Order: sequence, then structure tokens, then C-alpha cells
Amino acid sequence: MAVKETAKDALKIVMYLGSNRNPRACSRVAKFVQNALVKTNHEVTVFDPWELDLPVLKQAMMMVKDWSTLPERLVRANEALVASDAIVVVSGEYNHSIPPALSNLIDHFPLSSYAFKVSAIVCYSPGPYGGMRAAMQLRAMLGEIGTVSIPNIFGIPRVTGALSEEGEPLNDHMESGVGKLITQLDWYAKAIRDRKRENGTP
Repeated sequence: MAVKETAKDALKIVMYLGSNRNPRACSRVAKFVQNALVKTNHEVTVFDPWELDLPVLKQAMMMVKDWSTLPERLVRANEALVASDAIVVVSGEYNHSIPPALSNLIDHFPLSSYAFKVSAIVCYSPGPYGGMRAAMQLRAMLGEIGTVSIPNIFGIPRVTGALSEEGEPLNDHMESGVGKLITQLDWYAKAIRDRKRENGTP
């Protein structure tokens, strides 16, 4: 696991949940990942499509001149995104692709809100592939919006046998996998954060 830091230096993480199905395995994965991040002294804000309940995108925030006309929950979420150091995406795959609720959620926010951050992908599936087909597409999408994903991807095959409904790990792969992901995410996120503090952004 990553080394704990003081509250002043703790990384601020926005965690996107990718599923809008009911029931959804995403909930158990999200609980596990969030617990692991909190234990390693990260500040976590969760963007859940169930809770944000945003409509199918008709106009992105960056196209709206008067943000007072936007839902307050969207404006507050964007403030959290801007203030964050990194993004963690927890997603399954729908038809071997990115879940529509996830792409809809990502697309609502301005590209400037994602700029100069890194992201990490946690993917899962009920079968043996661990959601990797969606992860490959997510990596391209995250790069295009300005938050490049770290090299490590944490894939969880046969997710219902890997985590309980409460997000408790049921095999050794879970603890070691999330530990590697967080260690690598921290390295990249801190490097970018410290560089921005010293020199700003181009």
C-alpha cells in the first residue's frame, strides 16, 4: 500500500462509478477501492451516476455561458473535479465497451477541469476477462480529455467471487492489486501536483 501522508499533502481523488444498472456489481468494487484509498490517507469524492442523476448530455458545461442555469449538483461536482489531483474510474463493460452512464457523466464536464491530472482504471466483469475490453477504450478516452491513465490497470475477473456485497476482499489478489494501483497512482499524481505547485501549468 502507499505510504500515508499528512492531511496537507493528502491527494484529492475523484472516483467515477461506471454503472447505472440495478443491481450492480459496481457498488461492491467502489466500496473496496474507496476503503483502500481512505486507508492510505486520500480524500475521496465519489461521482455516482445514480446520485448525480444527470440527463443524457445535450449541452456540455463548457458550452453554457450562464452556469447559474445549471443544476447545483453539477456545478459542485465540477468544483470538486477542478480541485482534485487525480481520477479513479471504476467500471464494468457493457457490450464489451464503456458503459453509457459513465461516458455521459465524463462528457458533462469541461476539458479544462480534467487538464494536468492522471487517472487510474479499475475494471471488472462477471467473467474471466475483468472488463479489460472497456478498460482499453477508457484509456483512450481519458487521454483525449486530458487525464492520462497510469500504466497499471487493476482488473477484477469473476467479481462476485472476488468481493462481498460489502466490498470485503475474498482473495489475496484484491489487496495486492489495489495496493499496486494506488502506489503507482500516487507516484504520478504527486509528480504532477508538485510540478504545478512549483511552475504552474503551460
